[in-house]
Amino acid sequence: MKEFPIIETKRLRLREVNFEDAKDMLPYLSDQDVVKPMGLDPFETTKDVWEEIRWYKSIYEKGTGIRWGITLKDSGVVIGSCGFLNRVAKHYRAEVGYELSKDYWRKGIVSEALEAVVKYGYNHLQLERVEALIEPSNIPSIKLVEKQGFSREGLLRHYEFACGKFEDLYMYSMIKGDFTAGLREDKNKF
Repeated sequence: MKEFPIIETKRLRLREVNFEDAKDMLPYLSDQDVVKPMGLDPFETTKDVWEEIRWYKSIYEKGTGIRWGITLKDSGVVIGSCGFLNRVAKHYRAEVGYELSKDYWRKGIVSEALEAVVKYGYNHLQLERVEALIEPSNIPSIKLVEKQGFSREGLLRHYEFACGKFEDLYMYSMIKGDFTAGLREDKNKF
C-alpha cells in the first residue's frame, strides 16, 4: 500500500487519521449539529470513533475513497475531516464530504480544506467529476459548495434513509473544467 498523502495549505495540514486521534474526534462527532448533516446519530464512545477510523482506512485500501483529518498546522489536533467517498475510478468520479468541530465554524477552514482536496482529486486521482450531496436545510454547506464553484443539478427525493427517516438531498457537482476555469479567474483577479 502506498504512503498516505499529506496536503498542506496556508493554515492546514490534512493527514491520515489514526486511532490515537479518536480522543480529539469524539467531542465533535458526538455533537448533533455536526453529525446530523452526515446522516449519522451522535457518536457515544471512543469505540464508535474507532469504527469511523476503520471505515476511513477501508475506503482508502479499497480505492473507493480517501478521508483526511483536518488539523491546524500549529496544533496537529484533528478538528474535522474532508475527503472522497463512493469513488468510481471507471467513471472518473467521486463524492466529497466534510465535517468540522463547531469550535472552528465560520473561519474558512472547511473552504480551505475542500479546495485543496478537490484539487488533489483532479490532479492525483484523475477525477473528472466531484459530487456533493447536501440536505436542503443545510444552508451553510450549500453556500460553501456554491462559493467553491459547484453547480446544483437537482433534488434527489428520499435519496437516503438516515436517523430513522428518508432524506431528500441536493446533488451538486463540479467537473474538472469548472475547477480549472475558476483557478484562471482567481489568477486574473490579482
